[in-house]
Amino acid sequence: MTASLDYLVVLFGATAGAHGKKLGSDEKELVLLLWQVVDLVNQEAGEVHKVFVKPNDLELTEQSPEHANITVQDLTTAESLEQVLQQFNRSVSTELNIGVGTSFCLCTDSQLLIRQVFHPEASNKNVVLPECFYSFFDLQKEFKKCCPDAPALQELDLRAMSKYLHLEDRSDSFQFGVSDIMTSSDIILTIVAEPHNHRFTNPERVNHKFETGTCSKMEIIDDNTVVRARGLPWQSSDQDIARFFRGLNITKGGVALCLNSQGRRNGEALVRFINGEHRDLALQRHKHHMGNRYIEVYKATGEDFLKIAGGTSNEVAQFLSKENQVIIRMRGLPFTATAEEVLTFFGSNCPITGGKEGILFVKYPDERPTGDAFVLFACEEYAQNALKKHKDILGKRYIELFRSTAAEVQQVFNRYTSTPLMPIPTAPIIPMIPQPFVPSTNLRDCIRLRGLPYTATIEDILQFLGEFTSDIRPHGVHMVLNQQGRPSGDAFIQMKSSERAFLTSQKCHKRTMKDRYVEVFQCSAEEMNFVLMGGILSRNGLSPPPRKLPCLSPSTYNAFTTQATAISAESAALYQQPMFISPRTLPPSTAFYPAGAQFYVNCSAFYPSPPGSPTNIGYFPSPAATLPTQHGTIVRMQGLAYNTGVKEILNFFQGYQIPPESVLIMSNSYEPSGDAFVIFPSLDAAKQAVVEKNHQHIGSRYVDLYVL
Repeated sequence: MTASLDYLVVLFGATAGAHGKKLGSDEKELVLLLWQVVDLVNQEAGEVHKVFVKPNDLELTEQSPEHANITVQDLTTAESLEQVLQQFNRSVSTELNIGVGTSFCLCTDSQLLIRQVFHPEASNKNVVLPECFYSFFDLQKEFKKCCPDAPALQELDLRAMSKYLHLEDRSDSFQFGVSDIMTSSDIILTIVAEPHNHRFTNPERVNHKFETGTCSKMEIIDDNTVVRARGLPWQSSDQDIARFFRGLNITKGGVALCLNSQGRRNGEALVRFINGEHRDLALQRHKHHMGNRYIEVYKATGEDFLKIAGGTSNEVAQFLSKENQVIIRMRGLPFTATAEEVLTFFGSNCPITGGKEGILFVKYPDERPTGDAFVLFACEEYAQNALKKHKDILGKRYIELFRSTAAEVQQVFNRYTSTPLMPIPTAPIIPMIPQPFVPSTNLRDCIRLRGLPYTATIEDILQFLGEFTSDIRPHGVHMVLNQQGRPSGDAFIQMKSSERAFLTSQKCHKRTMKDRYVEVFQCSAEEMNFVLMGGILSRNGLSPPPRKLPCLSPSTYNAFTTQATAISAESAALYQQPMFISPRTLPPSTAFYPAGAQFYVNCSAFYPSPPGSPTNIGYFPSPAATLPTQHGTIVRMQGLAYNTGVKEILNFFQGYQIPPESVLIMSNSYEPSGDAFVIFPSLDAAKQAVVEKNHQHIGSRYVDLYVL
């Protein structure tokens, strides 16, 4: 807005909670609204209008202004927010006699009333705000432009501005709110007159809607513009998150939903705002509600955002170049599914934008399909029709459909095509034994700590356990790290006996550590080994580690021979010496790790023995202690029904004399993944089984077979 304004409409509001610099930070509703028209041309102010607003919750908090003289009776008889806005519109239109060429804009003491009160509350109540609420002037900023020598912007308020301009203090002469709005009008009339001659141009803007878009990994992002939102409902979309931050301007494509190691949403998102001021306002929404859930909001960095939302794939960039599209994710596709079959699946009621160009299949680096795809729809209506096909059948599989985002597309592709976190290096190498970290027994002499703060240290754990610290075995504290090498919130501790482990779990369960309660469970060394090697310990028992092909499970599971995992000599210097054996050259491992293969491992950090504990017990067995393994050729099965068990697989391969211990069914966090590995006694037997059994059915699904 560069043309000169005719009028400013000065707004003042109060909520049932905090006021001043904290206005809107406690999520309380608007209860009082005042406005006054200021004629900039004739330099005069109109009548002050004051109305109460009826909130859904009639209770006034202790933080509400004591001198406001607002009573519950006033609020009971007041009108709703929607009705008050209609009254405001009528009043302003009548007073200004709005016609052709008449221009006006809102003006508030700061940004809080518009951004932190009106827009969030209107969004929560599904009230449509008048267009004039999407642009406004911040009086404090305009004053600072007019008077550069005035105090810093953070120190400005109505009293400070009045004092600088030597204006009369009206706080004792008028009621609460009236004095504030009349002081604002006095300041405006003073700075537009001689000698200041200030002109109100370029108002603050509020985005009408969130725009989707892409982000390059090469982009430079200011650390002061990003927040992390935690505790989101798993079905939340980027539009839902933008709605939570309504009133604050998010950059194009600035919402990135985070995924866990299984590719599912983990309840977190990174949000990027246009500047640090909006980021700071977003932090004030910490523990505000989305539905019935409160959302935690923390500072994050530009690097954090790029790790989630940044991408380099030209294919993804081209797919996402069509703006303002609704993205749907398909999961569980047959590996032979084609673009024509996907188009037929959705049909004419929900046409895909651009036909085949609106479909993006997710593949491994060797072009094998993953069973995932993303599709574009031009409007919300088409997307809603598409989502109605959730769990419909394509081929012989039911397909899961979810709303998705541009950042999720980038994450999924990054996950399948990213550089290995621990690449297989060239010589010199030092092998690390991929065997159990401790002897596997069923004796439940270990405990598991779950829900640790991510900043927890070994000292914090020892302090948490208190008197039970003396019962920890030497080298018996194992902090579980995720694939990025960061704390996962879990730890395992080996105790001297199962009795002490049981007593520790009973006494320490749900004690607090740094304002978080920590769960303590008794477990066995076998269960600990599974998790330390990447598996999942859940209510359903043990699930082997999820792996990205062609990585196979470690020899912990007695399923097949595995070469020793190798790390570079430089990296080896970071580890304690007991973890390694003497250097030797490893033979080629093309049978299990073809050229260009990627693999990931869960890591665990090992800490010194607690003070006073014995130090003569080692927990890194020699090579002679390696568990026995089976030799043979491995066949991978893909496409199994989730209820398929070992018995069904043995019946499928009837005649090949496969023992039950040669079948390994893979699982994700809480459910089977649809994959299994079967060890055949020879390569010829494996090839014959693939030729005879490939694409045959187990139950209602056909199964794909591959020799590894």
